[in-house]
Amino acid sequence: MNSSNNITETDNYWSSISKSVLAPVLTIEMILGILGNGLVLVVKVLCKEHYACQYWVPLFSLTLSDFLCSGLIVCGSLSAVLTEGQLSPWCELVSLLKFTFITSSIGSIALLCFQRFMGIPSKGNRLSVFMALACAASWFTGMVFGVVPVAYDWIRYDSAEMLCAVFWESSYSDMLVYILCAFSISIFIPLLFIISCSILTWAGMGKDTSSQGDLSSVTPMLVILYLLCYSSFSASELVLLGRFDLTPSPDWLRSLSSVMAYLDCCLNPVIYCLNKDFRRALLILIWNKRRAISSEPVLTAITRLDI
Repeated sequence: MNSSNNITETDNYWSSISKSVLAPVLTIEMILGILGNGLVLVVKVLCKEHYACQYWVPLFSLTLSDFLCSGLIVCGSLSAVLTEGQLSPWCELVSLLKFTFITSSIGSIALLCFQRFMGIPSKGNRLSVFMALACAASWFTGMVFGVVPVAYDWIRYDSAEMLCAVFWESSYSDMLVYILCAFSISIFIPLLFIISCSILTWAGMGKDTSSQGDLSSVTPMLVILYLLCYSSFSASELVLLGRFDLTPSPDWLRSLSSVMAYLDCCLNPVIYCLNKDFRRALLILIWNKRRAISSEPVLTAITRLDI
């Protein structure tokens, strides 16, 4: 009886923290993520002649992933915090999309690092078609690993993670096989490409032909931010692997992993704007919109005609 009362008090305490602290944080991350990534997508499509970007396919894929994550996943987490739950089938869909966006974002960064190292531009080359297909494959892989928990009914609402997540109720072997497969294919291989290509490019062994003003020059900052923001997510999964009784990682760690993952989505647009040419393209877009709004005809004089 005492243990159950302690659990209830802990849940109520955590619920009060979620509403008072996490709700404002998620609101800020959602607004910044939607507006920032939405504006970046518009600049990449309408103002691409004002800045150089040889490796635009993985960068576009990364921005699209961040935009959808901010609009769907972060919004879903905020709604779950305010309503204290998620209903089916939105619950299962959010879990599937979360896997998709995590895999597509790390896959896009890995392809960006690989393209810079090999000097393969995103246009005018047959290998660029292969790079685009590889980028699409990262999205498809995330969808596949997201469908598996839904198909096996492993999805439950997690108040600490603020959305529906995988809860293991069968056996440790099932959990071990799934996580190892998902991490090996979706996380470990792209991470290996990111680290190795980044080190080799930094050491001057790459074939990157882009100029210093190219948008891909922000790649090191994107890599550092991604590794920093997703370190808590990796720690949470490693803690789960080390527990044979299938108990999840601590509540604070699961909440931190979600908040930090969302932070990556809303800070990436800031990193893009560190590039001078891209920042100028953004200002040109905003200035043209202001001119278009103020270009309506204005009555300045009246001439009287005598008949």
